[in-house]
This record gives sequence, structure tokens and C-alpha cells, in this order.
Amino acid sequence: MEKKKSFEEELTELEGIVKELESGNVSLDDAINKYGDAMKLAKNCSDKLNNATEKVNKILKDNGMLEDFTIEE
Repeated sequence: MEKKKSFEEELTELEGIVKELESGNVSLDDAINKYGDAMKLAKNCSDKLNNATEKVNKILKDNGMLEDFTIEE
């Protein structure tokens, strides 16, 4: 079973693919495959960021319950 990559590992891989594609030294078939890989990595990174945002927006109340974080004005 393949180990799940961290956000940072996936972002680094995505940046590498983007640089490769921007260089223009990739055949069309390879570019299409790399583009598909890049889109999967971008989605994974986006999902991880959204998940982290949801966790950060929760606050542990005195009673031990997690609730949405809101600022009272």
C-alpha cells in the first residue's frame, strides 16, 4: 500500500510538473499525462486545505464539544 503524501510533498510535485510543462520540452502525449497528474494533485491539495480550514474554524468549548468558531461583535 502506498504511503499518503503530505500536502507539502504533493505541492512540491505539482510545482515540478508545472515547471516541466512551462519549459516546453515535453512531448504532447507526456504533457497531456502530466497535466492530468497535475490536476489530481491540485485537487488533493485543495481538499487538504479545505479540510484544514474546517478544523481550524472549530473551537473546543468548555464542555469538551467542538463547535463552529464565530466572532461575536
